[in-house]
Amino acid sequence: MDNKVVLITGGAKRVGAGIVRYLHARGWRVLLHYRASAEQAQALADELNAIRADSVALFQLDLLQTERLPELVNAALAQFGRLDALINNASSFFPTPVGEFTEAAWLDLLGSNLKAPLFLSQAATPALRETGGAIISIVDIHVERPFPLHTLYTVAKAGLVAMSKSLARELAPAVRVNAVAPGANIWPDEGGIFTQDKQEEILGSIPMGRIGQPDDLAQAIYFLLEAPYLTGVILPVDGGRSIVL
Repeated sequence: MDNKVVLITGGAKRVGAGIVRYLHARGWRVLLHYRASAEQAQALADELNAIRADSVALFQLDLLQTERLPELVNAALAQFGRLDALINNASSFFPTPVGEFTEAAWLDLLGSNLKAPLFLSQAATPALRETGGAIISIVDIHVERPFPLHTLYTVAKAGLVAMSKSLARELAPAVRVNAVAPGANIWPDEGGIFTQDKQEEILGSIPMGRIGQPDDLAQAIYFLLEAPYLTGVILPVDGGRSIVL
Protein backbone atom coordinates (compact mmCIF):
# COMPACT_ATOMS: atom_id res chain seq x y z
CA MET A 1 0.00 0.00 0.00
CA ASP A 2 2.85 2.39 0.77
CA ASN A 3 3.77 2.45 -2.91
CA LYS A 4 0.31 3.31 -4.27
CA VAL A 5 -0.28 6.75 -5.77
CA VAL A 6 -3.54 8.66 -6.15
CA LEU A 7 -4.26 11.86 -8.07
CA ILE A 8 -7.04 13.84 -6.40
CA THR A 9 -8.52 16.93 -8.07
CA GLY A 10 -9.68 19.78 -5.87
CA GLY A 11 -7.88 18.29 -2.89
CA ALA A 12 -6.95 21.43 -0.95
CA LYS A 13 -10.07 21.89 1.18
CA ARG A 14 -13.54 20.67 2.15
CA VAL A 15 -14.36 17.14 0.91
CA GLY A 16 -11.22 16.93 -1.20
CA ALA A 17 -8.95 17.56 1.76
CA GLY A 18 -10.85 14.93 3.73
CA ILE A 19 -10.24 12.37 0.99
CA VAL A 20 -6.55 13.32 0.85
CA ARG A 21 -6.15 12.86 4.62
CA TYR A 22 -8.09 9.58 4.69
CA LEU A 23 -6.12 7.91 1.90
CA HIS A 24 -2.79 9.30 3.10
CA ALA A 25 -3.45 7.84 6.56
CA ARG A 26 -3.82 4.45 4.87
CA GLY A 27 -0.47 4.61 3.14
CA TRP A 28 -1.28 6.22 -0.18
CA ARG A 29 0.99 8.82 -1.74
CA VAL A 30 -0.92 11.77 -3.17
CA LEU A 31 -0.64 14.21 -6.04
CA LEU A 32 -2.91 16.96 -4.76
CA HIS A 33 -4.39 19.18 -7.44
CA TYR A 34 -5.73 22.63 -6.67
CA ARG A 35 -6.83 25.64 -8.69
CA ALA A 36 -6.88 28.74 -6.49
CA SER A 37 -6.44 27.44 -2.93
CA ALA A 38 -2.65 27.61 -2.84
CA GLU A 39 -2.36 28.43 0.86
CA GLN A 40 -4.65 25.59 1.95
CA ALA A 41 -2.94 23.14 -0.43
CA GLN A 42 0.52 23.99 0.87
CA ALA A 43 -0.57 23.76 4.49
CA LEU A 44 -2.11 20.34 3.93
CA ALA A 45 0.95 19.08 2.05
CA ASP A 46 3.25 20.34 4.82
CA GLU A 47 1.11 18.65 7.47
CA LEU A 48 1.11 15.28 5.72
CA ASN A 49 4.72 15.38 4.58
CA ALA A 50 5.71 15.95 8.20
CA ILE A 51 4.03 12.63 8.97
CA ARG A 52 5.59 10.81 6.01
CA ALA A 53 8.28 12.59 4.00
CA ASP A 54 7.76 13.18 0.29
CA SER A 55 4.35 11.52 0.31
CA VAL A 56 2.32 14.49 -1.00
CA ALA A 57 3.08 16.67 -4.03
CA LEU A 58 1.14 19.66 -5.33
CA PHE A 59 0.06 20.73 -8.80
CA GLN A 60 -1.82 23.93 -9.63
CA LEU A 61 -4.06 23.96 -12.70
CA ASP A 62 -7.35 25.33 -13.95
CA LEU A 63 -9.06 22.13 -15.08
CA LEU A 64 -10.89 24.04 -17.81
CA GLN A 65 -7.54 24.16 -19.65
CA THR A 66 -8.24 20.83 -21.30
CA GLU A 67 -5.02 20.71 -23.29
CA ARG A 68 -2.99 20.85 -20.06
CA LEU A 69 -4.75 17.99 -18.23
CA PRO A 70 -2.09 15.40 -19.21
CA GLU A 71 0.39 17.49 -17.22
CA LEU A 72 -1.31 16.29 -14.02
CA VAL A 73 -0.70 12.66 -14.92
CA ASN A 74 2.86 13.40 -16.00
CA ALA A 75 3.50 15.17 -12.70
CA ALA A 76 2.36 12.12 -10.73
CA LEU A 77 4.59 9.86 -12.79
CA ALA A 78 7.55 12.21 -12.50
CA GLN A 79 7.16 12.58 -8.73
CA PHE A 80 6.19 9.04 -7.75
CA GLY A 81 6.89 6.80 -10.76
CA ARG A 82 3.37 5.35 -11.03
CA LEU A 83 -0.34 6.09 -10.81
CA ASP A 84 -2.85 3.75 -9.17
CA ALA A 85 -5.98 5.87 -8.87
CA LEU A 86 -7.66 9.02 -10.10
CA ILE A 87 -10.29 10.69 -7.93
CA ASN A 88 -12.40 13.22 -9.88
CA ASN A 89 -13.48 15.43 -6.98
CA ALA A 90 -13.17 19.05 -8.20
CA SER A 91 -16.56 20.58 -8.94
CA SER A 92 -18.37 23.86 -9.50
CA PHE A 93 -21.81 24.18 -7.91
CA PHE A 94 -24.22 27.09 -8.20
CA PRO A 95 -27.87 27.60 -9.19
CA THR A 96 -28.91 28.21 -12.80
CA PRO A 97 -32.68 28.86 -12.93
CA VAL A 98 -34.41 28.40 -16.27
CA GLY A 99 -34.32 31.75 -18.04
CA GLU A 100 -30.90 32.54 -16.59
CA PHE A 101 -28.77 29.99 -18.40
CA THR A 102 -25.59 31.52 -19.80
CA GLU A 103 -22.77 30.22 -21.94
CA ALA A 104 -20.33 31.04 -19.14
CA ALA A 105 -22.31 28.98 -16.60
CA TRP A 106 -22.56 26.09 -19.08
CA LEU A 107 -18.82 26.11 -19.72
CA ASP A 108 -18.03 26.29 -15.99
CA LEU A 109 -20.46 23.64 -14.75
CA LEU A 110 -20.08 21.23 -17.65
CA GLY A 111 -16.35 21.88 -17.81
CA SER A 112 -15.54 21.16 -14.18
CA ASN A 113 -18.10 18.41 -13.58
CA LEU A 114 -17.88 16.48 -16.85
CA LYS A 115 -15.39 17.62 -19.48
CA ALA A 116 -12.37 17.79 -17.18
CA PRO A 117 -13.05 14.40 -15.55
CA LEU A 118 -13.57 12.82 -18.97
CA PHE A 119 -10.38 14.14 -20.55
CA LEU A 120 -8.34 13.63 -17.38
CA SER A 121 -9.55 10.02 -17.20
CA GLN A 122 -8.45 9.57 -20.80
CA ALA A 123 -5.03 11.02 -20.01
CA ALA A 124 -4.66 8.78 -16.95
CA THR A 125 -5.75 5.56 -18.63
CA PRO A 126 -2.34 4.38 -19.93
CA ALA A 127 -0.72 4.78 -16.50
CA LEU A 128 -3.69 3.16 -14.74
CA ARG A 129 -3.58 0.20 -17.12
CA GLU A 130 0.02 -0.36 -16.08
CA THR A 131 -0.93 -0.66 -12.41
CA GLY A 132 -4.40 -2.21 -12.70
CA GLY A 133 -5.72 1.01 -11.23
CA ALA A 134 -9.07 2.69 -10.73
CA ILE A 135 -11.02 5.85 -11.50
CA ILE A 136 -13.57 7.14 -9.01
CA SER A 137 -15.74 10.21 -9.62
CA ILE A 138 -17.98 12.11 -7.24
CA VAL A 139 -21.46 12.43 -8.71
CA ASP A 140 -24.70 13.33 -6.87
CA ILE A 141 -27.90 11.61 -5.73
CA HIS A 142 -29.80 14.47 -7.40
CA VAL A 143 -29.00 13.10 -10.84
CA GLU A 144 -32.04 10.89 -10.30
CA ARG A 145 -34.05 13.40 -8.23
CA PRO A 146 -33.05 16.85 -9.52
CA PHE A 147 -32.53 19.63 -7.02
CA PRO A 148 -34.55 22.75 -7.90
CA LEU A 149 -32.85 25.55 -9.88
CA HIS A 150 -29.73 23.49 -10.67
CA THR A 151 -30.42 22.15 -14.17
CA LEU A 152 -26.96 22.72 -15.65
CA TYR A 153 -25.23 21.16 -12.63
CA THR A 154 -27.62 18.19 -12.79
CA VAL A 155 -26.98 17.70 -16.51
CA ALA A 156 -23.24 17.74 -15.86
CA LYS A 157 -23.39 15.20 -13.04
CA ALA A 158 -25.71 12.98 -15.10
CA GLY A 159 -23.07 13.01 -17.79
CA LEU A 160 -20.46 12.02 -15.20
CA VAL A 161 -22.59 9.02 -14.22
CA ALA A 162 -22.83 8.01 -17.88
CA MET A 163 -19.08 8.52 -18.29
CA SER A 164 -18.35 6.27 -15.32
CA LYS A 165 -20.51 3.44 -16.64
CA SER A 166 -19.21 3.75 -20.19
CA LEU A 167 -15.55 3.81 -19.15
CA ALA A 168 -16.15 0.91 -16.78
CA ARG A 169 -17.20 -1.17 -19.75
CA GLU A 170 -14.52 0.05 -22.14
CA LEU A 171 -11.54 -0.08 -19.77
CA ALA A 172 -12.33 -3.43 -18.10
CA PRO A 173 -10.66 -5.55 -16.95
CA ALA A 174 -7.48 -3.47 -16.64
CA VAL A 175 -9.02 -0.36 -15.04
CA ARG A 176 -12.04 -0.27 -12.75
CA VAL A 177 -14.32 2.79 -12.92
CA ASN A 178 -16.85 3.64 -10.20
CA ALA A 179 -18.52 6.65 -8.61
CA VAL A 180 -19.84 7.76 -5.23
CA ALA A 181 -23.05 9.79 -5.02
CA PRO A 182 -23.28 12.03 -1.95
CA GLY A 183 -26.36 13.76 -0.65
CA ALA A 184 -25.79 16.65 1.76
CA ASN A 185 -22.11 16.68 2.71
CA ILE A 186 -20.82 19.99 4.14
CA TRP A 187 -23.02 22.97 3.29
CA PRO A 188 -21.71 25.22 0.48
CA ASP A 189 -19.41 28.03 1.64
CA GLU A 190 -21.57 30.62 -0.09
CA GLY A 191 -24.81 29.48 1.54
CA GLY A 192 -27.05 30.67 -1.28
CA ILE A 193 -30.32 28.75 -1.36
CA PHE A 194 -29.21 26.66 1.62
CA THR A 195 -30.75 28.92 4.24
CA GLN A 196 -31.05 27.77 7.83
CA ASP A 197 -34.64 26.70 7.18
CA LYS A 198 -33.59 24.75 4.08
CA GLN A 199 -30.76 23.06 5.94
CA GLU A 200 -33.16 21.99 8.68
CA GLU A 201 -35.63 20.69 6.08
CA ILE A 202 -32.93 18.60 4.41
CA LEU A 203 -31.59 17.36 7.73
CA GLY A 204 -35.08 16.26 8.70
CA SER A 205 -35.32 14.13 5.57
CA ILE A 206 -32.15 12.10 6.21
CA PRO A 207 -32.89 8.75 7.88
CA MET A 208 -29.47 8.69 9.58
CA GLY A 209 -30.25 12.03 11.22
CA ARG A 210 -27.19 13.99 10.10
CA ILE A 211 -25.52 15.31 6.99
CA GLY A 212 -22.47 13.53 5.64
CA GLN A 213 -18.88 14.31 6.51
CA PRO A 214 -15.80 14.07 4.29
CA ASP A 215 -14.77 10.85 6.01
CA ASP A 216 -18.07 9.25 4.98
CA LEU A 217 -17.24 9.79 1.32
CA ALA A 218 -13.57 8.98 1.80
CA GLN A 219 -14.42 5.66 3.44
CA ALA A 220 -16.66 4.74 0.50
CA ILE A 221 -13.95 5.73 -1.97
CA TYR A 222 -11.39 3.63 -0.09
CA PHE A 223 -13.79 0.67 -0.18
CA LEU A 224 -14.16 0.98 -3.96
CA LEU A 225 -10.40 1.31 -4.41
CA GLU A 226 -9.90 -1.95 -2.51
CA ALA A 227 -12.79 -3.91 -4.07
CA PRO A 228 -11.28 -5.75 -7.06
CA TYR A 229 -14.56 -7.12 -8.44
CA LEU A 230 -16.53 -3.85 -8.49
CA THR A 231 -16.76 -1.71 -11.59
CA GLY A 232 -19.55 0.41 -13.06
CA VAL A 233 -20.95 1.01 -9.55
CA ILE A 234 -22.66 4.26 -8.51
CA LEU A 235 -22.60 4.06 -4.72
CA PRO A 236 -24.96 6.38 -2.77
CA VAL A 237 -23.36 7.87 0.34
CA ASP A 238 -26.26 9.91 1.63
CA GLY A 239 -27.44 8.55 4.98
CA GLY A 240 -30.42 7.02 3.23
CA ARG A 241 -31.81 10.30 1.89
CA SER A 242 -32.26 9.01 -1.65
CA ILE A 243 -34.75 6.37 -0.50
CA VAL A 244 -37.14 9.00 0.92
CA LEU A 245 -36.92 11.74 -1.73
